[in-house]
Amino acid sequence: MFLIELTYKGAFSEVEPFMAEHLAFVEKHFANGNFLASGRKVPRTGGLIFCQAVSKTAVEELMQEDPFVYQDLVEFTITEFVASRAVDTLKGLLA
Repeated sequence: MFLIELTYKGAFSEVEPFMAEHLAFVEKHFANGNFLASGRKVPRTGGLIFCQAVSKTAVEELMQEDPFVYQDLVEFTITEFVASRAVDTLKGLLA
């Protein structure tokens, strides 16, 4: 399990023109099972994505498809973690 944190490098107005492409990227990875949850940070300085993948390298490669990344609009970090507790509706995420 991985947590991807995206942080805008500039104002939201610089990111907004690429939002539709970014959302298509996100939808693609929800559809193929990589992404489990996503959303924007408050205040709106970026976003978070919960991702499942075979390795951190796989997540790094996957993120190169994000227009926010290849347009150099965000910085992102990837944190790997092992879920050890979860509410009943998320028990399937436990290793």
